[in-house]
Amino acid sequence: MHRGVGSSYKLEANDVGFRYGKGPWIFRNVDINVRPGEVVGLFGPSGLGKTTLARIIAGYEKPTDGSIKIDNKPIPLRGYHPVQLVWQNPEKAVNPRWRLEKTLREGWWPDDHILADLKIDKSWLKRWPNELSGGELQRFCLARALGPDTRYLIADEMTTMLDAVTQAQIWDVILKTSEERQIGVLAISHDLPLLKRISNRMIDFSELG
Repeated sequence: MHRGVGSSYKLEANDVGFRYGKGPWIFRNVDINVRPGEVVGLFGPSGLGKTTLARIIAGYEKPTDGSIKIDNKPIPLRGYHPVQLVWQNPEKAVNPRWRLEKTLREGWWPDDHILADLKIDKSWLKRWPNELSGGELQRFCLARALGPDTRYLIADEMTTMLDAVTQAQIWDVILKTSEERQIGVLAISHDLPLLKRISNRMIDFSELG
């Protein structure tokens, strides 16, 4: 079945709120949805809790209030998580004591065309993470995130630290893969021109809740 933008399938954050213990709320009453094949831009300055929301949607953090669902059902707690998060700092997403080949084999092995699209040299897989540049390691992390069971991708300031050429190449791959495989993308950034260029629609995080 084709899971297009107009279908009932979607990733949704319903009335989500978060705070640490009994401290002040970082955000409350947040409602966001992303449909298959859609790129949603989430814009806002630093300090509003965008990264915390990304962690909640990807299953790294539990919300204080609200819920995250796919197709109106809770996300499965076991097996490969259908929502994958690509961080701003790729070195924090890999084990520095593992060669990159081992990191890939822990999850899935990318098709050759994904490696080629991302301009990943297979010789990199024999290296340690600190032997790659930031741009090379971010390409690797994206390849790992685009597994066969990935239905939604969260890009949290994913290309902020990269040069303009590398940034454009990576987003070309994401947009192509999103369209071909109907992967929904939540692109989080304070770079408004970038979000306007890649997104089907935009959300201002400061206006949520």
